[in-house]
Order: sequence, then C-alpha cells, then structure tokens
Amino acid sequence: MRKPCCSVARPARLQGRRAGGFTMIEVLVALLVFSLGVLGLVTIQATATRMAGDARDRAVATFLADQLLARMLIADPASASTFEHLATGTTACNPSGTASTNAVVTGWLTEVAQQLPQAPSTLQQVVVVPPSPPEISARVIVTLCWQNGNDPPRSLSVSNQVQWQL
Repeated sequence: MRKPCCSVARPARLQGRRAGGFTMIEVLVALLVFSLGVLGLVTIQATATRMAGDARDRAVATFLADQLLARMLIADPASASTFEHLATGTTACNPSGTASTNAVVTGWLTEVAQQLPQAPSTLQQVVVVPPSPPEISARVIVTLCWQNGNDPPRSLSVSNQVQWQL
C-alpha cells in the first residue's frame, strides 16, 4: 500500500474537527455585544430628541414671556393692573385668581396655547406688582406652564421691571 505523497498529518487535538471558522457560541456572543451597542445608541438618540424638544419649548416660552413684557411697555401705564391674569396663586402651574379681560393678554394667551403643548390659559399666570409713586416702573412676573405627553408639567418664570416712558 502506497502513502500519498502530499498528505499532512493533523495534530491529535484537531482530528475529527474542522480547522478554522467560528463556533456558534462565538457568533451568539458577538451578536449580543452588537445588539447591546445598538440598543445604547437608540436610547441616546431618544434622550437627545426629548431634550431637543424641551429646549425648543423653553425657548418658545421665553420668547412668549418677552413678547408680553414688550406689549406692556407700549401700553398705557395706567392699564398695568389689567395685565394681571390668575395672579393670586403661588404654586407654579396651579394659579388662582381672576382671569384677565385685557385684549392684549387674551390674545397673548391664545398664542401661548397654540405654540406650547398642552398649555391652556388656566395654567398661565401674570403678576403685576404696581409701582410706588413717584416711580413709574412695575415688577412683572410671567409664569408659563405646559406639558409634553405624560411627562410632568414644565414651567418657566420670567421676572422683569417694566418702566414706561412718559
């Protein structure tokens, strides 16, 4: 009997097994590591999207509060108290008191409801601390509240001195 000329003897530990390739366990572990990485990226993306939405809402709320303060500047100083809206409550997002009937404020409240999510006029508050004569400036505190879905309510308060030019 003749031996083949080119045969290579395999080591004893590899006899009966194929040489090379990955085992099923190695493939499953690699898939698990890859899946955890993708899950982490999806979580980061969801958090970034939520935070971007919150930042947008805060920027819009700041703009709306500044808008009302600017509208007060061009109004008659004698009408300052008519800008008050639910001014007696002390808890954010739970104001109480009388709603304003000032057309500027009611129009502004409509804009707030349109531009912020779940922000009805019953959650917004405008407090005017009248000036003491001979001063002509009033302190105004605007508190805006809104809610995104099932998240807890968000609020933003802006306090400013409004000084009229006579």
